Amino acid sequence: MNSYEQLRNRQQEEFNAFPLGAAFSDKQFAEMMEKWGLTVNDTDKIYSIGAGCFIRRTDSDAFHELTERHAKEHEEAMAADETGLGYIKDMFACELANHEYGYTYELDDTLETLNLTLEEIKADKRLRAGLNAALKKYYNYKYEI
Repeated sequence: MNSYEQLRNRQQEEFNAFPLGAAFSDKQFAEMMEKWGLTVNDTDKIYSIGAGCFIRRTDSDAFHELTERHAKEHEEAMAADETGLGYIKDMFACELANHEYGYTYELDDTLETLNLTLEEIKADKRLRAGLNAALKKYYNYKYEI
């Protein structure tokens, strides 16, 4: 497992342990609220975080701290990779595979997931080196962005 996957998996475990609920029907909403000791009318005690997911208002600060810490850990790992051939390469390799680059040869989904643009990558030698190193898996010849 590469360094990006290790960070991402640890963060996913922390996120999965966070007390959030998901509801895509009235029945699921009622079950979620009951699990939290609330009634369906206690909507002032919850927040929607999008995509059918909810948190209790009492957990709001902890949720923001968690997501901000995760973003900071990712940014710090990227900043610590001075050449782009460590964490950054691992990051691109993982997301290229996750988005089936080997079949589509499209970077859009990978870049969107990483919140990066091709212009940003071209402008940063570390990002460029990492992406090019990750892309070598898919090409038998030298390919560079």
